[in-house]
Amino acid sequence: MKTVYIVRHAKSSWDNFDVSDHDRTLMQIGISKTRKIIDFFKKNKVVSDIIICSTAVRAHDTAKLIADGISYDIEGIVKSKSLYHADTDDIYSELFALNNKINTAMIIAHNPTLTDFVNNYVNPPINNLPTTGVMSISFNTNSWEKIANAKFKINFVVFPRMLS
Repeated sequence: MKTVYIVRHAKSSWDNFDVSDHDRTLMQIGISKTRKIIDFFKKNKVVSDIIICSTAVRAHDTAKLIADGISYDIEGIVKSKSLYHADTDDIYSELFALNNKINTAMIIAHNPTLTDFVNNYVNPPINNLPTTGVMSISFNTNSWEKIANAKFKINFVVFPRMLS
């Protein structure tokens, strides 16, 4: 069984137009909403063997918050350039490349790609995976390279606004 957590980065700031899109930082509200997701993760015993995030500051900062919250070594976060301007094939490529000894993987990246990826599995489709929204999906296979054709189960789809 292989399990993936698809996480959109936390809400980021558009306040400073001198900062590039890649270097935008998290807003306090984004940090607060991420803490709600972390509490949900703790309550549901979510762990990940690997966390892979976009190189964008907002994605990496989200990854660090989540890693700390689920007791994952922050130094072990893998930053991937391909996740910054990714398409769904890039998400699959990241997953297909994983060592099969890894059973759980968390991908932290951006829209619209993450919404597109999620919509390959959820029915009815969602319009938008909101900031710090998460989908967990398990695939009935022992090989990452086979997840695209494996039977799957949605474990949960959760958004910060769903949590009190």
